[in-house]
Amino acid sequence: MLQLTIEHGSPVAPFDQVRAQLVDLIASSTLIAGTRLPTVRGLAEQLGIAPNTVAKAYRALENDGFIETNGRNGTVVSAQGDVAEQQAQLAAQAYVARAQQLGVPASAALEYVRRAFGE
Repeated sequence: MLQLTIEHGSPVAPFDQVRAQLVDLIASSTLIAGTRLPTVRGLAEQLGIAPNTVAKAYRALENDGFIETNGRNGTVVSAQGDVAEQQAQLAAQAYVARAQQLGVPASAALEYVRRAFGE
């Protein structure tokens, strides 16, 4: 579950708090390209705020290129950085998805990547 918090007494609007926290998570690569975000209603319920507030934050993030909304397929984090970084993020997401399908533990999957880099 995505760990965001809302400070209800803050002078910063809740939509700005949601947007800023998601930008930080994406910029720090805590959330990588292809990561699925909660539904608008789900995140609103989790945070105790109105769905329109989350929808407004998601729209702002989409306009800024941080996320993509794919209708019924959900909202995901967009690839960030230059073209090479974007492609690497997408390849990493595909690798993780395939490793999970195969039942490979994260520690083993990471070790395979280290070996591939010759480490």
